[in-house]
Amino acid sequence: MALVLLRLIFLTIFLRFIAAQQTNGSVSVGASLIATPNVKPWLSSSGEFAFGFQQVQGSDSFLLSIWYDKIADKTVIWYPEEGPLVPTGSKVELIRGSGLVLSNPQGRQIWTSGPISDLAFGHMNDTGNFVIVGSNSRKIWDSFDFPADTMLPAQLMVRGGVINSKMSNTNYSGGRFQLRLLQNGNLVLNTRNIPSGFAYEPYYISGTYDAINSTNSGERVIFDETGDMYILRGSGQRFDLTTRGAVPSGDYYHRATLDSDGVFRQYYYPKNPTGNTSWEVIWFEPENICLNIRGNQDSGACGFNNVCSFDGNRPTCACPQGFSLLDPNDANGDCKPDFTPSCHEVESNNGRDTFDFIELNGISWPQSDYEHMNPANEQSCKSSCLEDCFCAVAAYRDGECWKKRFPLSNGRKVASANVKSFLKFRKGDIPGTPPRLLGKYKDQRTLILVGSVLLGTCVSVIVVLTVAICVGFFVIYKKKVRNTYPSSNAIENNLPHFTYQELDKATNGFKDELGKGAFGIVYKGVIGKTMVAVKKLNRLVQDGEKEFKTEVDSIARTHHKNLVQLLGYCDEGEQRLLIYEYMSNGTLAVFLFGDTRPTWKERSYIAVGIAKGLRYLHEECSAQIIHCDIKPQNILLDEYFNAKISDFGLAKLLLMNQSRTNTGIRGTKGYVAPEWFRNTPITVKVDVYSFGVLLLEIISCRKSLVLESEYEGVSVLTDLAWDYYLEGRLDAFVEKDLEALDDYKNLTRFVMVGLWCIQENSLLRPTMRKVVQMLEGEIEVAEPPCPGPLSVTTC
Repeated sequence: MALVLLRLIFLTIFLRFIAAQQTNGSVSVGASLIATPNVKPWLSSSGEFAFGFQQVQGSDSFLLSIWYDKIADKTVIWYPEEGPLVPTGSKVELIRGSGLVLSNPQGRQIWTSGPISDLAFGHMNDTGNFVIVGSNSRKIWDSFDFPADTMLPAQLMVRGGVINSKMSNTNYSGGRFQLRLLQNGNLVLNTRNIPSGFAYEPYYISGTYDAINSTNSGERVIFDETGDMYILRGSGQRFDLTTRGAVPSGDYYHRATLDSDGVFRQYYYPKNPTGNTSWEVIWFEPENICLNIRGNQDSGACGFNNVCSFDGNRPTCACPQGFSLLDPNDANGDCKPDFTPSCHEVESNNGRDTFDFIELNGISWPQSDYEHMNPANEQSCKSSCLEDCFCAVAAYRDGECWKKRFPLSNGRKVASANVKSFLKFRKGDIPGTPPRLLGKYKDQRTLILVGSVLLGTCVSVIVVLTVAICVGFFVIYKKKVRNTYPSSNAIENNLPHFTYQELDKATNGFKDELGKGAFGIVYKGVIGKTMVAVKKLNRLVQDGEKEFKTEVDSIARTHHKNLVQLLGYCDEGEQRLLIYEYMSNGTLAVFLFGDTRPTWKERSYIAVGIAKGLRYLHEECSAQIIHCDIKPQNILLDEYFNAKISDFGLAKLLLMNQSRTNTGIRGTKGYVAPEWFRNTPITVKVDVYSFGVLLLEIISCRKSLVLESEYEGVSVLTDLAWDYYLEGRLDAFVEKDLEALDDYKNLTRFVMVGLWCIQENSLLRPTMRKVVQMLEGEIEVAEPPCPGPLSVTTC
């Protein structure tokens, strides 16, 4: 009996101990949670906050997060950086030596709080902060130091602190908006470039930087437990963010969140709600984000071509008529035109036969102007846009006209009825109908016109069918005759074949030269109504007939946004010509080394695009393609400045003595990998080397080789890059480019990637897949070694 009693006492004590462990917020080493719909989280002692997995609405994925557990909607207030979503069966575990570790069902690590050797236990406390405690009872890591999109009472932000918005309500990856306390003491809101993290101009500034007395500048942002948020100056004075007296009296939860629409809001919620209750807003900044974002860079409050409207409380983004969302799940994102932009087609009769306008009343894109006409009337404004292939929209107001080109930025609804925006579209295209912000044709005769067109179309179809049948019989007859003598020039693809005479006519006798390179001369041409680039190839290698067919067939099978598209070919006698899509912004060489220095955002975007194109050629084609001549002249830019690699797959077609160098190798001096000089096997790593040189050119806006003077010799960019990197003088390498220096972390990463690519030992060079991952920040970049004896610096 005594033994039974002792067991009961022990069991009671043990159960109380277990209950205490579940309610005091403590989490022991080795504790874990599995992502399933009904998994119990780790609760704070009050039960108000929970740490664990939440299933994302409308999906089978889970988010590791902290949330208010006593609120019906379980509002999330923290998640790991970039908010990785994980499948059912994923696990989070508190591991000695590793801290918190999130892994997928296969055991692959997704996220970790960082290596922690002296770990005693974890604690979910009643402020919403998850803390990892060391054996000396001191805090080692906590979630407050690594905020997601939200600040809570008792949480601080010090100088250099950053909060990123999430992409949308269900996408927790880092969004376009940031809250930052700058080193000078100003609290700012700004948009950012997501891939690089580069911060654009602020659209809210607190004004807490004191240029005269720096000790009076902002030191930290404090969110106290009463619900007041303010900036504490170095002098001890407060700069209130929460309006005095605005915080309601009573027992409330408080949070301040940088929402996915770019507005920073402070919310409150009663701890003892009655009836239907929701989070209420105490204050928010900026007052009207649609109007506050005015920078010349980035897209504005909404994505490119999108339009922002404000109802006094929240902004709303919607694509105007003629556009649709690029990502249907991101209403605040970019809008793509539902028609082909005008410069893709030659205009006849000053564009009147080809284009028309949709009138978008009360919509403006104030940052996309490239030409201003004053004075002007509405008709002259529209006519000027019709005659200009670059003009996407003509905006007219009070006797002034602004012509705009794609992509359109900072779109907004305006109250003034005098503002008219005329969107140019190609006749025959049917612009999409958006959910809101409907534009309309003002001409009410459209209905009559449509009826006439339909009637005319019926008659036309009958005539066309009759003619087609006759032509069909003729073509079949001619084809039978032609097939009696089979052509040896057939290529196994669906590319259109053109005669030399057709291309001679299309290029007006090969008069308008676009460029000249090792592979041949490129001419501007028009086929039908489409602008094209026609490349006349130089002499081919011996037995070039078969080689040409093989290579063109290989190129025709490639499809990638960063490769120039092959549209057709000519294989007639000794003439070999290729027809490519026309790139309106020319070569990277002109863009990079022109009079105006391109922005760091543009350069970094172009660099990543080129890397992705090479990755496709090396690893994702059905047959691997080595380019052999990567250089700025072989990178073309479309109207949106997307980088596209040209001349890929053509290196084998050239005679060896057609190289631009004096070494009898393929490639261009300054971009040639060392193995070309050593008669060693050539692999895709020669392209990696050339890309490394090109990347350093893009970063610095300097040419790879520069003849400084008759006496000083040649300046080699790769040497210069290594020297400046070794000396920690990247500011000199980019010639004090403030935009690049403001993004110093990514600038350093790009330079390090370039130095890895130009390693003399090809085995040390990364693959293009790894290059893309490093440039986009998916993997860390290790310290590069000295590139080799090619550097003048002693390694």
